[in-house]
Amino acid sequence: MMTSSAGLIVLISMLLQFRIEDLSWMTGAWELTSGNTRIEEHWTGVAGGTLIGMGRTVSGNRPAFFEYLRIEARPDGIYYVAHPRAQSPGTDFKLVRLQAREAVFENLAHDFPKRIIYRRNPDGSLTARTEGDGSEKEKPQEFHYLAMPK
Repeated sequence: MMTSSAGLIVLISMLLQFRIEDLSWMTGAWELTSGNTRIEEHWTGVAGGTLIGMGRTVSGNRPAFFEYLRIEARPDGIYYVAHPRAQSPGTDFKLVRLQAREAVFENLAHDFPKRIIYRRNPDGSLTARTEGDGSEKEKPQEFHYLAMPK
């Protein structure tokens, strides 16, 4: 018979067994427009244990920022890997919480962000949020994307 603490460890371990397929709600082409700035984020469907993404910000018809993204299944978990401005190597954020339509990725050793949160909203939009631990100069940012017209 299992002791209560051993049983709790097994239960927590089972709960942390995320499946990358459970992130398929992120798939699609998303956009946010504010004034003359447009931010896009595109995510492929799940295939080969990955989702591949890219983000682009255009301001005043000029490129202001871009990044390559991927979410991948590894033996020790699922990771969001960001390559802002194609930097290599990328920065890993481990999936630490997954609910029906919300995913939280963390890398507490990173300067900013420490946490990246994606949420699919009831109206079909997608929210991405970056945040730290409150000690850094950067403030949390939230991006409310709408599905791009097909």
